[in-house]
Amino acid sequence: MIRFTTSGESHGKALVAIIEGIPAGLKINQEYINKELSRRQQGYGRGKRMLIEQDKAEILSGVRHQRTLGSPITLLIPNKDYKNNQDIMSPFSYTKVVKPLLKPRPGHADLPGLIKYGLEDVRDILERASARETAARVAVGAVCKTFLKEFKIDIMSYTLQVGNVISDVSAVQKGEFWKNVETSSLKCPDIKAELQMRRLIDRVLKKGDTLGGKVVVVAKNVPIGLGSHTQWDLKFDGRLARSLISIQAVKSVEFGLGVKLAETLGSAAHDEIFYSKKNGFYRTTNRAGGIEGGLSNGEPITITCTMKPLPSLVNSLTSVNLETKKMSKAEVVRSDVCAVASLGVVCESALACEIASAFKEKFGADSLNDIKNNFNSYNKRQKAL
Repeated sequence: MIRFTTSGESHGKALVAIIEGIPAGLKINQEYINKELSRRQQGYGRGKRMLIEQDKAEILSGVRHQRTLGSPITLLIPNKDYKNNQDIMSPFSYTKVVKPLLKPRPGHADLPGLIKYGLEDVRDILERASARETAARVAVGAVCKTFLKEFKIDIMSYTLQVGNVISDVSAVQKGEFWKNVETSSLKCPDIKAELQMRRLIDRVLKKGDTLGGKVVVVAKNVPIGLGSHTQWDLKFDGRLARSLISIQAVKSVEFGLGVKLAETLGSAAHDEIFYSKKNGFYRTTNRAGGIEGGLSNGEPITITCTMKPLPSLVNSLTSVNLETKKMSKAEVVRSDVCAVASLGVVCESALACEIASAFKEKFGADSLNDIKNNFNSYNKRQKAL
C-alpha cells in the first residue's frame, strides 16, 4: 500500500510529509511538485497569506538522481511566514510575552481541540487544524499523480459552484471545457458563471464575510477492479470518501448523481452495460460516478465535494472568552474570502493518493517495472473475456 503522514504548524518553521510505498524506479520531477503547490495557492478570493508564501518542496530522502528508491520519501515545505511569527511559534522559549488567544471561533476545531487536549491557548489548536496543512498533502499528491501517469490515469477538477452561483457545465462546448478551467481564476468552465462568482466574492469581501461552494474532481482511465466488495473497510468509495471528507471545510462528498439519486427512479439511476470487441465492456452513462459495489467499474471516477464558508471571519461570530467565561466576539484570524478553487487542487491530491494506494495493492510490487508487468497481464486477461 501507499500511505503518508504530515507534520507541522501553519506558522511554524515548515510542513513535512513522509510517503511510504512508492515503488522504486519512478522518475520524480521536483518542478512538477512545485507547480502543483503553486496551483493550490491560486484562485480568486484567496487571502494575503498567499502573497507571502511561494511554496516549494525540498526532497530530503527516498529519491536519488531523480529516481525513487522504494524507501520512504520525505518532503519539506518551509513556511516563509515563520520569520514574522518566531516569537509566537518558538518551539523552546519566548523572546517576549505572547498573549494567548482566548476566544474560539465557531465552526473551527478551536474549542473541541482545547477541551480534548486540556490546553488554554487557541493557537495550540488552530495552528495544526489550519488548511495550511493541505500544502503537504498536495506535495504528496503530486508524487502519487506522477506514479499514476505511468498508467495514463489523469486527475483533474473544476469549480461547480460558489455561493449561490452555479456553473452551467452543460452549456460549455466539450473542446473548451478543460481549457476554460485552466485559464479561469476560479477553475470554472463556465465563463459567464465565473464573472458572477467574482462579483459575488467582491461583495462578500466588503462585508467581511466568507463563501463556500462545490468542486467536482474527476479521475480518468482508472482500471476496473480497484477496491473490494468483500469487506466494508475495503470498499473503494468508502476509502475515497474518507480521504476527501478529511479535507478542511469539506462537509459532503457525492459520487456520480449523488443526492439526486433520491428523486430518481431505479430505471434511470443505474448505468446499463454494453460490449464491443474494440472497447470491451463499457457504459453510455456514468450515474454511479465510476464505482459500483465498492469497486471501480472503468468509467471516470466523478465526485462532487461541498465546502462550507470558512469560519475565520473579519466580522466574527459570537463566542465565549475562555478566561472570563463572558460572551465575546471570536478571534479574528487572517483568512481567505473564498478558497473553493484551491479546494479542487487539494481534492485532486486526496483522490490521487487513494487511487495510487489501491492501484499498488491490486498490482503490487516493489519496482515500477514489475507493477507495469502485472498491470499488462491484467489487461490481457480482461481482453480475453
